[in-house]
Amino acid sequence: MNGASVLIVEDDKWLAEQHQRVLTKAGFKATIALHAIAAIHAIDEVHPKVIILDVLLTGNTAFALMHELQSYGDTGGIPIILCTNLASELTIENVAPYGVKRIINKATMVPADLVAAVRSVLQ
Repeated sequence: MNGASVLIVEDDKWLAEQHQRVLTKAGFKATIALHAIAAIHAIDEVHPKVIILDVLLTGNTAFALMHELQSYGDTGGIPIILCTNLASELTIENVAPYGVKRIINKATMVPADLVAAVRSVLQ
């Protein structure tokens, strides 16, 4: 599903821009939100097909954002990929109710992991 819109919710601007470059090069339309409130506004504007979400966000946590998204019919179905340093502490079974389809470990990931994860949840 090249050309699909992907929302990157990451408070590390440098890392968010790296993710954006990788996804854009792979043919996706990537938008950055640096915090949860910006993410909510961006979701309304860009209607992402996938959300890449850091767990440790400044201000509101990713779990608050995921809970909010699950409470609405139009956003509850958007697949979420957690991209986090807490990957070893999370299981897909525990976060699946929040719409999480994949967990990527920031500490060990390579750019191709991000592209592969997005492609896998779009199939």
